[in-house]
Amino acid sequence: SQPWPGPPHQPEILAPNPPRETWAGKYEFLLSCLGYCVGLGNIWRFPYLCYRNGGGIFLIPYFIMLLVIGLPLFLMELSLGQYGAAGPITVWKCCPLLKGVGVAMLIVSCLVSLYYNVIIAWAFYYLGSSFQSPLPWSCDAPRNADLCQVVAVMVTCWGCVLQNTSGSAGWVSASEVFWNEQVLGVTHSSGLGDPGPVQWPLALCLLAAWILIFLCMLKGIRSSGKVVYFTATFPYLVILILIIWGATLDGSLNGVRFYLSSNWRRLQSAQVWSDAASQIFYSLGIGFGGLLSMASYNKFDNNIIRDTLVIAIGNCCTSFLAGFAIFSVLGHMAWRKQVPVGSVADSGPGLAFVAYPEALSLLPGSPFWSILFFLMLFTLGVDTLFGNIEGITTAILDEFPALRDWRRKTALLGALCTAFYLLGLLLVTQGGIFWFTLIDTYSTGFGLIIVTLFMCLGIAFCYGMNQFCQDIVDMICRCPPWCSHVLGYFKVCWVFFTPCLLLFTLIYTFLDMYRVPLRYGTYEYPAWGTSLGICMGVLTCLQIPVWAAVALCRESGTLRDRFQKATQPLRSWRMATAQDVARHVIDVPFTITLTDSD
Repeated sequence: SQPWPGPPHQPEILAPNPPRETWAGKYEFLLSCLGYCVGLGNIWRFPYLCYRNGGGIFLIPYFIMLLVIGLPLFLMELSLGQYGAAGPITVWKCCPLLKGVGVAMLIVSCLVSLYYNVIIAWAFYYLGSSFQSPLPWSCDAPRNADLCQVVAVMVTCWGCVLQNTSGSAGWVSASEVFWNEQVLGVTHSSGLGDPGPVQWPLALCLLAAWILIFLCMLKGIRSSGKVVYFTATFPYLVILILIIWGATLDGSLNGVRFYLSSNWRRLQSAQVWSDAASQIFYSLGIGFGGLLSMASYNKFDNNIIRDTLVIAIGNCCTSFLAGFAIFSVLGHMAWRKQVPVGSVADSGPGLAFVAYPEALSLLPGSPFWSILFFLMLFTLGVDTLFGNIEGITTAILDEFPALRDWRRKTALLGALCTAFYLLGLLLVTQGGIFWFTLIDTYSTGFGLIIVTLFMCLGIAFCYGMNQFCQDIVDMICRCPPWCSHVLGYFKVCWVFFTPCLLLFTLIYTFLDMYRVPLRYGTYEYPAWGTSLGICMGVLTCLQIPVWAAVALCRESGTLRDRFQKATQPLRSWRMATAQDVARHVIDVPFTITLTDSD
């Protein structure tokens, strides 16, 4: 007789990972995404681009780029996160060859988080300074009495005279003096290689900003999802108040006319179309990993197409409305100064912390309007940073599920915030604005466009466009007819139009880098500084071939066989969520007894 072979082989049972969080309600996801997308660029960049590129005519290329680049990429990132229920790195189980795309997203989010909270620190500093009357950047402030010159034909001061080291005089506003000397201290720095000491008031504001971020995200989306009910809606209230109040000011109509003036010839310029594509790309937060991470906490059957249309179109409409709030007040300031509106218009920090504060200082009850404006900037920045930090923590927690334990997760979040604060101290030195501009320019430049291009091409041609569209239909379940038609349009964009326009934007970005040297004011960056910035973009791009090589080395066979295997989804793909449990196949030993009738 043969020996007993032993008990039948039992299938390996994997230990379950700690459960993954989900949004408490669909409105928390919508508000979180809207708050993430509606950032400072909607306030300080879009209105400036609009008047620089032909006024109201700029809306034509802007909305065309929204339809062809913005909406398709936005839907792709949200769908990928929701279906895979994973962060920007782990989600590439659908195509291991492209894991480097997720790692690159993580690096971009880290670089952005490093400098973005410095903007929040500036807003925090101005917010605290607004609780003074008169405002410290107005000509009514005692410290500005010797600077401002009162002109008899005007109601208020319109400038100040500064004597520089060479003895020549230049006309600058009191708010510019406050910004450069008291806030930044940049007048004491000679450039990138001379950072100087830390501006300790700003360092304390930066510390307070990171502590606030830590507390708001302490319980993950459970806590940040509640905070966004205020931070995502408050900016709309302020914009509405500023629009209504601005309409009552003298000269506001001139500002609005300047904002919407039409120059049809500008449509012939490639610069206009490149600016429209770049603004859509960055204002929607595509390619940073934040959208993907937030969507990964959705329920599996959430209608992602509907959410895409609501969030993306809402974001673009916010940019357009913000222009009225900005230019109505700037028009009033130009009227008070008896100068053209174009001479007081600016973009970036120059608008938010110099031109607009100066305009607010001319209004009756200026401290109240200043508090409203900088509180709005503060909430706009905090919302965007929520998304960036969520993308970073989600990427790490999904790669190391053991860290999802509350204590370990808290320690991870604390370590991240501490590291970002310490590294960010360089940006609040007297020469910190030079480093801020360098990181801001190159961290989200050509590298981010290349990452997004590979994401689009990878999903279309490696994972499979038909499979991806079927995944979206599976999530929506009861897919209404209009969703099917819209999905067909997106399919065409993903395969052809979106990659082509991304390539156009990338080429124009490289040409712009070559033709226009990086400057901050009159300071031109040295060659070593520009090279350092380019290295940031190259570091991001290198992740794609490096991790692709790792994926190929892990496979066996010829190079062609390895490539085919590395583009196939892993077995754990589509099995990450409890909602997708129906796809699980469980092997259980069983016995069937057949009778004679069988």
